[in-house]
Amino acid sequence: MAKKQTKTKKMQRINKKKLMSYEGLNDCSDCRSGLVLLVTLALLIVLSMVGYTLSSRIAARRHRERYIIDYQKARYGCDSAVKYALAILQDIKPQVISRPNEPDFSDLFYLGEEEYQELLAEAAGEDWRSGEMENDTRNDIDINDIYDINDANDINDVNAVGDFSDSNTPIIPGPYGPPWPLVAKPMEFEIGSSTVTIEIEDENAKYPLGWMLLSDAKSQREVVAGFETFCEWMDINEIEIDALKMQLGEISKIKPFKLEFKPRKKKKLVRTTVYPDKRGRRRVSKRPRFREITVSPSRQIARQSADFSKLFHCSLVDTDLLARPTIESETRKESTLKYTGMWASRRVNINTAPRHVLEAAFVFGGDADRIADGIIRHRRIKPFKDVSELRSALFRYSDSIKKCEKYITTVSNLFTIKVTAVSGAAKASAVIAVSKEGGSMKKIAVFSY
Repeated sequence: MAKKQTKTKKMQRINKKKLMSYEGLNDCSDCRSGLVLLVTLALLIVLSMVGYTLSSRIAARRHRERYIIDYQKARYGCDSAVKYALAILQDIKPQVISRPNEPDFSDLFYLGEEEYQELLAEAAGEDWRSGEMENDTRNDIDINDIYDINDANDINDVNAVGDFSDSNTPIIPGPYGPPWPLVAKPMEFEIGSSTVTIEIEDENAKYPLGWMLLSDAKSQREVVAGFETFCEWMDINEIEIDALKMQLGEISKIKPFKLEFKPRKKKKLVRTTVYPDKRGRRRVSKRPRFREITVSPSRQIARQSADFSKLFHCSLVDTDLLARPTIESETRKESTLKYTGMWASRRVNINTAPRHVLEAAFVFGGDADRIADGIIRHRRIKPFKDVSELRSALFRYSDSIKKCEKYITTVSNLFTIKVTAVSGAAKASAVIAVSKEGGSMKKIAVFSY
């Protein structure tokens, strides 16, 4: 009996050990399955990360290639539009219109949005909008009238032109009809897959920045006073004005600015001549030869304009300060840069310049605010033909006007052509400064970006 019990206890101990070993085996199998699960999850995460990285790189590459293609199309459209704009500007003859019953553009630069909208509402109530005036005296230059844009033999086949004369959208007309400082209605059309916009601006209607670089010591006080008047109208404080003076002073050290030019003579090196000697061999004349040539004023002006166009658009001038918006809304954006002549213009057109530019120009003679007010009232009815007519109309200030004759004009001869081409997500732009004297036209500078 005792042996039987002992055997039973041994069997129980053996079974207990087996059971413990089975439980250990089960625990190990659970650990292994958990480890396999972790490894599987890690592999899935790695694969997903690799897949995301590859897909993002492929998408970025496709986007980059697409952008390059779009930019090439936009660049082609911009270059083609530049040639077209230069061709049509050759035949454009800007004419200032009469605006006796319409709001004037002269004081829009300082009107707040509420005042601007009130002026639009008042003007719209008088039925001055395009197409609604009984005696429409406008003579807007339309680029589309120069060439037949549907002509297959024309420079470009354009089929979509921006409508700038919608009677349901009142505008404040500028001196040429379209809003200041546009010379003609903006043109929008398509070249291939690019949408192109062309705008032509009057640079003589802006304050010439080159005046601050004049080397004439007698007019320095008036130059500074005119510049400060212009800057104060544009809400630029004294510290910023002093900074701009210093920047322009650095440019004047590089090259002085001139208003008047006379024919001058200079020596030009004659090319060396090649001649055969007695034996038929080539001989080169080594003696330098010079001949005297006359440089015309027009060539000197073109050279100065090209040089200062580069200087005014370099890092020496804080263009960010000039481009800072003074008034910004959904309908318009005003800034100092909009009213600043950055292309080396020498004179201000009294028929097309706004009030603060006129006052800056007539500081040289005195009574600037009164003369500017008289010009604005007179030119709405009849533009001035020449400066002598201005003296006759404002005979009380004829002496002051006479002192300013070299700073003013009645006909603009400096224009900028702004071309923008958009294709997909890419945009290409170009700005061309052009001097137009009678039937001849010269390119001063071209900036592409």
